[in-house]
Amino acid sequence: MPDVFTEIKSDLIRRDLIIGSRRFSNYFWATIIFLGAFGFFIVGLSSYYQHDLLPFLHSKEIIFFPQGLVMMGYGIAGLLLSFYLWLTILWGVGGGYNEFNKQEGFFRIFRWGFPGKNRRIMFTYPLTDVEAVIVEIKEGINPKRSIYLRLVGKKQIPLTQIGQPLTLAEVEQQAAELASFLQVALEGV
Repeated sequence: MPDVFTEIKSDLIRRDLIIGSRRFSNYFWATIIFLGAFGFFIVGLSSYYQHDLLPFLHSKEIIFFPQGLVMMGYGIAGLLLSFYLWLTILWGVGGGYNEFNKQEGFFRIFRWGFPGKNRRIMFTYPLTDVEAVIVEIKEGINPKRSIYLRLVGKKQIPLTQIGQPLTLAEVEQQAAELASFLQVALEGV
C-alpha cells in the first residue's frame, strides 16, 4: 500500500492524503515491543516475588539481583517506548494532506504534529511560485525516493513522507500526474 494516495481528483483541485504514523509497520512494532517489554517486566517482577506471576513465563531460576532487576529495567524502558509509539499512532503524527487548488490559486501542505500549541502545521503558497516537480531517487542500503516541489528562489518542499520508500513506478506516476496537473516541468526522472 503506498504512503500517499489521492483523495480528490478533479480538473481544479487535487488532494493527496499522507498517512503519517498510522502505518502498518508502526502498529506491528508497537505491539511487538509492548509484548516483549511486558514479558521482561513480569519475569523481573516474578523473580522478586519468587513466584511465577504468569504460568507460561518461568522465572524461578532467575535471581532478582542483578538479573531480575535488569529485566524489570528493560521492561519499563520497552513499555515506555511502546506507549510513545501508541500515542504517535493515536495522535496521527505526520499525517495530513497536500492540496493543490487551481480554482483559488494556491497549494497547501498540512501535517499533524504532537499535541500542543503548534499541533497543526500548515504552509500555503501561491501556485504561481511553483517552477517544477522534482523526483529524487537514491538507491543503496538506505534508498530514498522522494517528490519535491521547486519554488521560485530554488526552495524545495518535500511532498512524500518519511518511511517505507515507494516503488519507482509509483514515484514516477505520482510525479508525472502532479506535474501534468500543475502544468510545470518534471525533473529528475
